[in-house]
Amino acid sequence: MRSIKQLSKRSSLLNKAPQFWERRGPTSILLWPLSWVYGQINYLLDLINDLDFRKQKSQKVPIIIVGNIRVGGTGKTPIVIALAERLAYLGWKPGIISRGYGARTATLPIQVFSNSDPSQVGDEPVLIAKRTQDQFPIWVHPKRVQSIRSLLKKDPVVNVIISDDGLQHRGLVRWPAREGGRDIELVVRDQRGEGNGFLMPAGPLREPASRERDATLMTGMNAPNSHSDEYFLGRRAFTLNSQLGTPYQLVNHSNTQSLTTMADTYLPNKITTVAAIGNPQRFFDDLLKHGIAAKSIGLPDHSSFTPEFFSEINAECILITEKDAVKCALINDERIWVVPMSLEIPNALSEWLQSILQRPDPNQYTL
Repeated sequence: MRSIKQLSKRSSLLNKAPQFWERRGPTSILLWPLSWVYGQINYLLDLINDLDFRKQKSQKVPIIIVGNIRVGGTGKTPIVIALAERLAYLGWKPGIISRGYGARTATLPIQVFSNSDPSQVGDEPVLIAKRTQDQFPIWVHPKRVQSIRSLLKKDPVVNVIISDDGLQHRGLVRWPAREGGRDIELVVRDQRGEGNGFLMPAGPLREPASRERDATLMTGMNAPNSHSDEYFLGRRAFTLNSQLGTPYQLVNHSNTQSLTTMADTYLPNKITTVAAIGNPQRFFDDLLKHGIAAKSIGLPDHSSFTPEFFSEINAECILITEKDAVKCALINDERIWVVPMSLEIPNALSEWLQSILQRPDPNQYTL
């Protein structure tokens, strides 16, 4: 079995984006021809999809896609949760679909509940179900159209669907708001931005930064609304502020302790923070703002955990994310505390969403 030190070193290499992705240099220039090929392939696939040889139809209800163009997580799942809760507050009946990253391949879509097995349906859908206390129907399947059909068949009252990721899913036909429809494509952007601006493998982008979208959601920004990137001039963007909640003990959720108390109680070398999310450093930085200066272990997104992993950590207090906590149900370690995180949906964003979702179905006017 690998030691914690070995695992941490290995996971750090896996989790950290190549430095040449952040600024242009000899390596990225050398790889650029491969990025050009990647871009041309995607362009042709998009062109074939736009020709619509199969005459696919858009869905009966509006679809809100929360995605990103940068490789790796940018904090989409907390946004999905916040959007669903805000829309429900406004009187809508949201449903949620997800690919269920890391889930075992299933022939048919699977409905997710708070007690579902993350290895079967993915950690993010289970997190959504737990955080929302099964308030919304959640379905997972690689083919999102199948998930939508199953969801609407089981819960026909749903009148808006939120897709956790799916910007690059060509099988999901939509009529975006910018084209006069009521489907909404949101691109999530964190403090890392677009790096050197190149497509993979020379850069971190799945699609060009110029990709069309209805709005950009800015997360993890140090100075909200102060971005000056030429890329955003003239585009609709909203800043979403995150907030860490009061940590609760993994083995006893009713036992809570504030971050301030933890910072005063434990020496920095007695606290370890662990995160297996798309951008672990953001979690560590947020904790540091609350006075938690600790050893940190960043793992590849969606990593699983074992009791042995935690037993090797020499610490009196271990802090993990809620996303990681859903994979630790069988771990009995009193040192582990879960740090919840929530996002605030600006009123301007919810009002704009309302104005789009209330549009008439554009399919009623097509011949």
